[in-house]
Amino acid sequence: MENKYAKRIEALRALMDKNGWDAIILTGSDPHSSEYPGQRWKQVEWLTGFSGECGDVVVTADHAGLWTDTRFFIQAGIQLPGTGVELHKTRVPEQVLIPEWLSKYAFPADGSGRCVTVAVDGLCQRVSAIDTLADAFKATGRQADGEGDTFSIVSAPDFMSELWEDRPAIPQTPMFNLSASYTGETRETRLARIREAIADKGCDAMMLTALDEIAWTLNVRGNDIEYVPVTISYLLVTAEDAKWFVIKDSYDELDDESKETLKAVCAGGVSLYAYDEVADVLAQSMTDGSIKKIFVDPSTLNFYLQQVFDKNAAPGAVVRGDSPVQMMKSIKNQSEMDGMRASHVEDGIAMEKFLYWLEAAVQDSADGGKPVTEWDASLRLTAYRAECDGTRGDSFSTISAYGPGAALPHYVTPQVGAPEIEPHGLYLNDSGGHYLFGTTDITRTTPMGECTQLEKEDYTLVLRCHINLAKAVFPIGTCGPHLDILARNPLWQTHRNFGHGTGHGVGFYLGVHEGPQEFRQNFNNIVFQPGMILTNEPGLYREGMHGVRHESQMLVVEDGTSEFGTWLKFEVLTLCHIDTSAVLPELMNRDEIEWLNAYNKRVYDTLSPRLPAEVAEWLKEKCEPIGI
Repeated sequence: MENKYAKRIEALRALMDKNGWDAIILTGSDPHSSEYPGQRWKQVEWLTGFSGECGDVVVTADHAGLWTDTRFFIQAGIQLPGTGVELHKTRVPEQVLIPEWLSKYAFPADGSGRCVTVAVDGLCQRVSAIDTLADAFKATGRQADGEGDTFSIVSAPDFMSELWEDRPAIPQTPMFNLSASYTGETRETRLARIREAIADKGCDAMMLTALDEIAWTLNVRGNDIEYVPVTISYLLVTAEDAKWFVIKDSYDELDDESKETLKAVCAGGVSLYAYDEVADVLAQSMTDGSIKKIFVDPSTLNFYLQQVFDKNAAPGAVVRGDSPVQMMKSIKNQSEMDGMRASHVEDGIAMEKFLYWLEAAVQDSADGGKPVTEWDASLRLTAYRAECDGTRGDSFSTISAYGPGAALPHYVTPQVGAPEIEPHGLYLNDSGGHYLFGTTDITRTTPMGECTQLEKEDYTLVLRCHINLAKAVFPIGTCGPHLDILARNPLWQTHRNFGHGTGHGVGFYLGVHEGPQEFRQNFNNIVFQPGMILTNEPGLYREGMHGVRHESQMLVVEDGTSEFGTWLKFEVLTLCHIDTSAVLPELMNRDEIEWLNAYNKRVYDTLSPRLPAEVAEWLKEKCEPIGI
């Protein structure tokens, strides 16, 4: 029987032939460059069956390819066979990215005078990606117009709808106002800060397209995307007013809380518009002169809106650059920092209850009781988080992985036929929660019983990496790549490594992944500042065997001054013990063991007063110091 995804690709090729397209590019994102798109924009998954969070597809007359990074190689190897889609690996030394592949390999300039037409869904293709693609074609001698070898990039918004008959609609879910008592700042103040940034750039307006930036600016949260508390919308900020393009359906059909939220936003000087009015309003504003110079971020602005500017804006009227809102929201104020600390106390209570239950349940299954699957464990942890004060649900889909499953950094835990967790080896749980006062992201790798020598080595070495980064003290001016080696050196010394980034920013009751700060090997010149929050998550993965990752969130805080300057360090926010039963102390030094003992003591001292007596007693044993 022919694979259904292969059939869909053939149908897409027929559509390409009808429209005269030589290639199409599909991204795994939405009109706002979101990391986690809503169901409507999971076009890559619908077409290929690949469900990873990061993946772009190119289809030509004789080739279909998926481009994804090291986190998803194993997953792609499982999901793509039979579809006719070839895996193209990124974030590896030999990578060939989509622009280079299309310009050099798929359609090399050969003097034939052929015009190559590449179609994209302009709504879901960011401007920066289009620029890179155009530059790659130009580098081979092709021109965007003129004679000889040429190319054209065509925007075809929502072209997949012609094939995807039951495609979901644009979501419009309930939204609510997040009080300034939580955020520490009113929307009026945040809009004023943005207007100052606009003026500094010599502009009189700014187009906000990233959903987390809009949510942060307006102090509004929603549920339009699973696990991400945002509302799908655009926000146009000018020196005089702000226009929020947010209404997808009838205003009258909104629930009462959403209406009250919109009234509160309007009281702060914001006007409401339909979501699909954005192009018309922008065109009118540029042609009538009400906006003379507008600032946009090409990393989040979609190609469709860029074309609106191209057609209606005067030369030089569109100024490009990094959105100032990204940096504003990355530096938490005192209320946000206090809230994030409180969220980790709540989350730690849920985690310790869960790990106590897990150990007992798996041991009971070994004694003849009911088996415990990865999915059972995932549901149980979600239930414990649901009991916490201020809870607003999971911050992403829990990775609940035992043994070989944990070797996939972004493993998708199956609901049906999930593997059982056995009383030996390593179980990895990567999860998080949203709270009215913060967002959490934590990974704990837990020994379920006897572990092999290799499992213990990997467990201990990754833990050393985690501790080394947590203990860092560094001068003002330090960036993520400067510190990344601290979280890799113990592995490198034994010729081991991991392929993903070491850490990312985390939003305040927003996206669990937030920029611009990060720990990664590739260059990122964002300087760490007090108030920034990052994860610390080194790992190690052995395909078909096991995976290890230790992850906690850390807050950048001041650490005094000296004649050599101002110094910073990290405050570990995450509160959940690190199991020592798989640790090989002989592989650790004194400072690392002292840090581990002190951390576990802090976890016990902080959480035990709020835990059930039996869990507190169990945790006390887990937090017993190991010898030096």
